[in-house]
Amino acid sequence: MQITRVVRATVLCIAAAIAATLSQAQSFSSRPIRILVGFAPGGATDLIARLYAQHLKDALNTTVIVENKVGASELVAIRALLSSPPDGNTFWLAAGSSLTMGPAIRDDLPYDISKDFTQIALVATAPGVFFVHPSLPVRTLSELIAYAKANPGKLNYGSAGMGSSSHLQMEYFLKASGISMTHIPYKATNESVQAVGGGYVQMGLAPAQPVIPLAYDGRVRPIAVTSTRALSAFPNVPTMAEAASGELKGMSGYTFYGLVGPAKLPNDIVVKINAAINKVAAIPEVAERMREVFSAEPTVSTPVSYRQFVEKELAKWQEISKSLKTETGN
Repeated sequence: MQITRVVRATVLCIAAAIAATLSQAQSFSSRPIRILVGFAPGGATDLIARLYAQHLKDALNTTVIVENKVGASELVAIRALLSSPPDGNTFWLAAGSSLTMGPAIRDDLPYDISKDFTQIALVATAPGVFFVHPSLPVRTLSELIAYAKANPGKLNYGSAGMGSSSHLQMEYFLKASGISMTHIPYKATNESVQAVGGGYVQMGLAPAQPVIPLAYDGRVRPIAVTSTRALSAFPNVPTMAEAASGELKGMSGYTFYGLVGPAKLPNDIVVKINAAINKVAAIPEVAERMREVFSAEPTVSTPVSYRQFVEKELAKWQEISKSLKTETGN
């Protein structure tokens, strides 16, 4: 009888443990996953997040929703992530400006990328497009630089906001080319591109996706792309290697998009989400849409390779920040 009780108790304990394990697995796979985006709907980050969310739903067998937390150079989204528990329910699709450029340039940010986040996956990289309003009498990057030098203080450029990729990359361009322009910040990439198209500002640098329709309508003129090869949307627009000289020839890339979780996210969740991101990136229609519609390159990574990528980018911008003067007050 005593042995029977022991066996029964043991069986009950094992059953309880299995039930708890299954319950946790079911909880993770059945609860809606939130992907926070720090920009307004319709921008490049938002559209990429929604494309991946649509397919992650199948890869993870759970609902995946995108929440736009707009404002303060992604700080609204970042604070929402920082206040979220590390349970695999909340993630942030971050732009490179908030993960590497901003932290390298500024010392007033309320987060430390090495301590406050869990780096999960590099989702994509994206080149930028230099573009001008058609009224500006320039058709090449060298003509733009020559015009700026001949007309000091007369040019301005729009960006997606203080500390955004478009702001910091433009400041790097100005430094490397030895020219100056007035910075006109907007709240989102679409707004800054539309401002150039409307003639409110004279030029900008942005991901290709929002520039394409305005370029096709003749409202903006693309003059160079920061990629190693021509973009299918602008086959006749030269790359920086072709259009620039000196330090600017090596200006490639524009920004990247990475999936980030709260600090101390369990490794099994990190591995599972990373694998799901890689699975989505390998879907032919996703890869085609990323390249042809968003002019972005879907990426396959590991959590380790992604952390190394972020660390390398951060070190690069920390070096640039030593001589780069921006409008951040630092």
